[in-house]
Amino acid sequence: MKRRRAAVLAVMIGLTSSVVTPTAVAEEGPAWGPCPADVKTETVVLECTTIPVPLDHANPDGERIELLVSRLASTNPAKRRGVLMLNPGGPGGSGLAFPDFLASRGMPADVLESYDLIGVDTRGIGHSAPVSCGFTSEQGYLGNIPPYAVDDAAVLAQAESAKRVAEQCAAHDTDGRMRHLSTANMARDLDRIRAALGEEKASFLGYSYGSALGAAYASMFPERSDRIVVDSNIGDTHLDHGGLRRYALGFEETFPDFAQWAAERHETYGLGRTPEEVRETYFRLAERLDAAPVNGIDGRLFRLATFAGLYGKTKYGLTAQAWQSVSNGGETPEPTAAEAAPTDNQWSVFLAVTCNDFDWSGDVQTYRRAVAEDRERYPMYGAASANISPCAFWDAPAEPPVAVDDKGPENVLVLQNLRDPVTPHRGGELLDEKFGDRSRLVSVEGSGHGVYVLGDNACALNTTTNFLVDGELPEQDTSCR
Repeated sequence: MKRRRAAVLAVMIGLTSSVVTPTAVAEEGPAWGPCPADVKTETVVLECTTIPVPLDHANPDGERIELLVSRLASTNPAKRRGVLMLNPGGPGGSGLAFPDFLASRGMPADVLESYDLIGVDTRGIGHSAPVSCGFTSEQGYLGNIPPYAVDDAAVLAQAESAKRVAEQCAAHDTDGRMRHLSTANMARDLDRIRAALGEEKASFLGYSYGSALGAAYASMFPERSDRIVVDSNIGDTHLDHGGLRRYALGFEETFPDFAQWAAERHETYGLGRTPEEVRETYFRLAERLDAAPVNGIDGRLFRLATFAGLYGKTKYGLTAQAWQSVSNGGETPEPTAAEAAPTDNQWSVFLAVTCNDFDWSGDVQTYRRAVAEDRERYPMYGAASANISPCAFWDAPAEPPVAVDDKGPENVLVLQNLRDPVTPHRGGELLDEKFGDRSRLVSVEGSGHGVYVLGDNACALNTTTNFLVDGELPEQDTSCR
């Protein structure tokens, strides 16, 4: 049962001013060499290097850590424009293999010619001074989203669990590095990488949490930001309780796409002949599993797995099979060894960055009220995303969140599917509003998490490629049908 729980949890892996003097451009670039063996690629060979950065940017001459950086060099040096720094999301996702991931999924040739694609294990992740809260697969920690609270007592129980997790992370942070994990510091690191690579400016493409990092970089270093693309947006430079609660909005907006798909395949899966019947099946199964788990899957895990199953249409089949199995009381698929692996580092970074970025309320009553409100407003998932997290018991942040700067160059393209389970369209609207005239919003008639290269909308693909290659920012916000 622990392996089955791990398989469900594994689905979820994969969302101010600078206090230092501007970094000069390096005279000599770093020495590139082979990447570590665990940086797996599909279609291209990447090269890697390490770049030192201050642990504490407020003390640039103090302790330093090393960041591992990867590069997919321009395929046509004569057309090379500069560097395109990438972030796959999280916080907690390794970015080293991300250049290959995008290239293997159809990154346009014009972009591959125009830029060196730069992947990074941002601070705390993977090969870049990794941190750990000591999570184990036996612990039962559900990851980045609090568990669904079936009633008010469940919120109080989660508060006790969240407090223990915060204390566990603090106890494992023996070298004091975790406090320095923040979006602001990661943006400062990006500017150090830009300088080390010998570039006057840097372009950026980030997905999900990467939208927050891109927004922070464009805000903290507006004159050194070249062309910034933020895709599937959390709505600001940080994730707070309001942003987390929007997960439930995304669930409600995106679920009808899965429900329609399942209804059209009722003869195969038996989940309902209409979208309304599929929705009723969701509530029936969740409540049944609340009362009596099947093969280690309870209502909390069922809701979490369904949420993750809305990330893209390619996941619909497995989600429907899981519903079918639970409904019949049968065996759930056994996870692979990779799926069953602990996710300690990813979850630890998510908590550290999310909790360090914003001063979360420590009042349990705040979360009890929020859960009660969102259980009514968003019945499918509101009582999960509004629930209390370890951030309520975290130490106060070292600095305030990065403020979005609307005074810089017009160089930000905001991409957003109309239906996205984790970063709903409202997140793109919010960030576009904060950037003002600096940005344009591209709203895509699509469902799932990820637009550029990851989606199949030609209008969004061409609009983004034209911006990255030729600097053509749309004159106004755009709808891609």
